[in-house]
Amino acid sequence: MTVLYLLPGLLCDAATFAAQRQALSDTHDVRVPNFFGFDSIPAMAAQVLMDAPEQFAVLGFSMGGRVALEIIRAAPHRVTHLGLLATGAHPPRAEEAAPRQELVELANTHGMAALAARWLPPMLAPTADPMVREIATAMICRATPEIHARQINALLHRPDATDLLPQISVPTLVVCGELDAWATPAQHARIAAAIPRAGLVSVPGSGHFVPLEAPDALSDEIRAWLA
Repeated sequence: MTVLYLLPGLLCDAATFAAQRQALSDTHDVRVPNFFGFDSIPAMAAQVLMDAPEQFAVLGFSMGGRVALEIIRAAPHRVTHLGLLATGAHPPRAEEAAPRQELVELANTHGMAALAARWLPPMLAPTADPMVREIATAMICRATPEIHARQINALLHRPDATDLLPQISVPTLVVCGELDAWATPAQHARIAAAIPRAGLVSVPGSGHFVPLEAPDALSDEIRAWLA
């Protein structure tokens, strides 16, 4: 049975991939690591590699996509399939630090519910099911301001993976939400074009949180990619 790692994004836990785990667990050993204790992308990647078998497939969502790329950089011979979901490969931009730090201060001062109320709405499609926002809010509130600050530090010091993309030789699935304003379809088109064996999928009607907003469509794409 193929081992499949689904890597969560910023402030996300296993609830992100609940639907995919249910849909795929009959044919795959699906594992979702917890990155709440880490403050660097390479350290997250090292933890997955320490836990994983010699051969495995990996798909990363948002921050998790950055981790997946670092796994490929560190141990390309161990990864059979790579999935990049609602993510990027570029290094931190100069204008990125200030708004991220503002959210860190918001969480520190007013708590995680206030952070979720500010951060989540632009991440979701306008037509997203209200239940999606409830699930995502509850997930964010299971984290703490300290966890948030550590993960923001990881993102603000993330490695540049753009030069790595042309070296990737495994079957690669690149997925984005059609309405994702944070990690845009154009950004994903550039990533897919740079990877020799990549397929690009834009999920209609979805914002950034594709695993929650379009769970069945994502599960179908994962199953086809692994086949």
